Amino acid sequence: MHALDWAMVSLYFALMVGIGWWSHRRVHDVKDFFTAGGKMPWWLAGISHHMSGYSAVLFVAYAGVAYTDGITVYFWGFASIGIGVGIGSWLFAARWNRLRSQLGVASPLEYLAKRYNVPTQQALAWSGSLLKIFDIAAKWYAVATLLNAFAGVPYVWGIIITGSVTLIYCTVGGLWADALTDFGQFVIQGLAAIVMIWVILDRLGGVSGLWTMWAQLPPSHVNPTTPKFTTVLLLVYVLVKTLEYNGGMWNLAQRYMAAPNAHEARRGARLSSALYLLWPLVLMFPMFAAPLLVPGLQDPNTAYAVMTTTFLPPGLIGLVLAGIFSHTMAMVSSDANAISAVITRDMIPVLVARTKRWTDVQGLKAARITTVIFVVLTMVVATQAQALGGVLTIVVSWVAALMGPISIPLLLGMLPWFRRCGSRAALASWGAGLLAYALVYYVIPSSQTVIIATPILVSLGVYTGLGWLAPERRQSTDDIIDVIDRADSNDDDTDGGEPLHPDRKGSAVPA
Repeated sequence: MHALDWAMVSLYFALMVGIGWWSHRRVHDVKDFFTAGGKMPWWLAGISHHMSGYSAVLFVAYAGVAYTDGITVYFWGFASIGIGVGIGSWLFAARWNRLRSQLGVASPLEYLAKRYNVPTQQALAWSGSLLKIFDIAAKWYAVATLLNAFAGVPYVWGIIITGSVTLIYCTVGGLWADALTDFGQFVIQGLAAIVMIWVILDRLGGVSGLWTMWAQLPPSHVNPTTPKFTTVLLLVYVLVKTLEYNGGMWNLAQRYMAAPNAHEARRGARLSSALYLLWPLVLMFPMFAAPLLVPGLQDPNTAYAVMTTTFLPPGLIGLVLAGIFSHTMAMVSSDANAISAVITRDMIPVLVARTKRWTDVQGLKAARITTVIFVVLTMVVATQAQALGGVLTIVVSWVAALMGPISIPLLLGMLPWFRRCGSRAALASWGAGLLAYALVYYVIPSSQTVIIATPILVSLGVYTGLGWLAPERRQSTDDIIDVIDRADSNDDDTDGGEPLHPDRKGSAVPA
């Protein structure tokens, strides 16, 4: 890379750190750190939700699939998310917001102790946190891959550089810093995408390349499904992404919780849904054109990086690289904030009883410490990502497959149709899903469709089946569901009302 490129990347990093320090003034307690005090405008919540949902894996592993298989990656990788978030704007966004405004919840898993019991909450918290370590590690490795391809930066140093910058601003500024940097990153990444499309269209002979390119690609590249990425896989992905992107991936639930009220949370979800349906097409157009412009690549995962370094002049390469960074740093910072919330609010108080009496200052300090420890741990694991199977294996085969067993009790537990499903159903569905995954991934040779579909379908069947065959009804369950299911004038209040029956500083349970 040229000195201009490094200057662009350095300016981007400095801007992110600056936003983090500015956001520091808005963080006074754990509610500000984890849910922005419920004061995040809907458009910022929607953009942050969108930016926090995908990372540099798009420009590495997904770019590789686009290079070898074509547009199918858009349909199962992103259209499924857009549909899922659209469903969530109707089913989940308002309920997440009422958990904060009516019950004083600051962590996505905080309500589970009352909805089910503490063992269920802890099982989901520990397994989800462990899964997220590997998920984020894959994101760091993807960024390091691009830095290596762009500038020959060793993988370890690529992980350290991007991880350290992200760690600074997400630790200092909390969710406010995450959301504001997400917006800044969205703008930068948009500029980078426009530059890249302009250059690719020039190589394709002008604007007409937008529609003439497709006839020059292999016929299989324009099919939404392929023998490997089947229609069944696409349908399963819609189910997986509906759960994952509406709270199963805990950081995205925080965006709904941070909105001022339920109505604003729904608007943010709809904005994010629209962005997932449209914006990936802009980002991925150069990837679809890559077989025509850089044919014969030995490693398809480097397609986007090779096009950038081959076709862009100095300065613009750095802009595109900063745009790529933006996705991973947005996702990782929000993940770190969510995991910190779960550890601080749900896991540590069970292990150390005296932490329930923490003051706001002590709670905020603990939140920042856990954020640092978690991010550093993911960076360490990232150095071993290739030995764990590579980026696509971790993100698709591990995370997508295991998200269902973790998210089904969390999300379906909020819906009135599943009142009869108690802790027995929750733990059984979680355990059965994990066991099913172990069987189809490690014991029984299975296709990717089977690996993704089996855990979530088994978990869903066990959860609903036990709810009907061996129902468990608790008053606390009914109270929670009644509160978060009630659409009333509170949905339009800017402060969402006062929490019910506080049981500790910063938390509440239904009266």
